[in-house]
Amino acid sequence: MAEKNNSKITIYVLSCWIFAAFGGLMFGYDIGISGGVSGMDDFLKKFFPQVYERKSHAKENNYCKYDDQLLQLFTSSLYLSALVASFFASKAATKFGRRPTICMASIFFLAGAVLSAAAKNKLMLIFGRILFGIGVGFGNETVPLFLTEVAPIQHRGAVNILFQLFVTIGIFIANLVNYGTSMIHPHGWRLSLGFAAVPAIVLLVGSFVITDTPSSLIERGKDEQGKAALKKIRGVNDVEVEYQEIVAACEQAKLVKHPFRNLAKAASIPPLVIAILLQIFQQFTGINAIMFYA
Repeated sequence: MAEKNNSKITIYVLSCWIFAAFGGLMFGYDIGISGGVSGMDDFLKKFFPQVYERKSHAKENNYCKYDDQLLQLFTSSLYLSALVASFFASKAATKFGRRPTICMASIFFLAGAVLSAAAKNKLMLIFGRILFGIGVGFGNETVPLFLTEVAPIQHRGAVNILFQLFVTIGIFIANLVNYGTSMIHPHGWRLSLGFAAVPAIVLLVGSFVITDTPSSLIERGKDEQGKAALKKIRGVNDVEVEYQEIVAACEQAKLVKHPFRNLAKAASIPPLVIAILLQIFQQFTGINAIMFYA
C-alpha cells in the first residue's frame, strides 16, 4: 500500500485524465445541442416543415409542436444506437484495449459531426445521429473504465467524477453555442452540429498521447508493457506491489466464465436493483425532456 501512496500526479497522467474526460464532454455537448437545434426555425424549415408550421401557429403548445415521429427519431436515434454500440464497445475494450476503443469512439463521433453538419436530407441527418450514438456508446463504456484504471487508488473517486464534470461542461458549452448560432441564418444549425467535431478531434489526438491501462495490457498477456505503463502513469519505478495486485486481479477475472449469471446471485441483487432504480428515477425527474425540448 505504501507504494501506491508514493505515486506521483505527473503532467503525463493529468493529460491522460483530461484527454479521456473529453469523451464525457462529447456526450454532454450532444445532450445540450440537440434540443437547441430542434428548436431553430431554419432547421425545422429544411427538415420538418410541418413542425415549423405548428410552431408558428398562434395557439401552439409544446406537446403539439414536437408531436412528430421523425423529429423524435432525430433525438432518440443517437441513444438507441448508443445502447446497441455499448455491447460491442465492452467486447472491443477487452479484446483491443481501452485506448483503441476510445480512438474508435472519437472517429465515430467525428464522422457523425461531419455528416450531420453537411446533411442535405433526413436520411443523412438521422445517419449522422446514429454515428454520433455509436461514438457515445463506445466512449461512455470505455472512458469511465479508463479513468478508474489509471487513477491511483487514493484519487480514484475524484478522477471518476471528471467524466460527469465534463458531461456537464459539454452541456453548458452546447447551450452557449446554440445561443450564438441561433442568430446565424440560415445555417446556424449546421455550425451547432459541426462544432461537435472539436471535442472529437481533441479526444482523437489524445488517444495517441495516452497509454493503454496496465490492467488492459496485462489481461491481454502483455505483462511487460503493462508494468512499463504502470511506471509511466505512477511516475515511480517501484510499482511491484501494485503490479502484482493487478496481475492477481486479472487472473481472478479470467476464472469468471459467465459474469452476467453473477447478477442473479442473492448478494448481487440489492446493488443491482439500486443501480437500476437510480437510472429510472433520474428519468422520472424529466431532466432529459427538459434538455431535449425545453
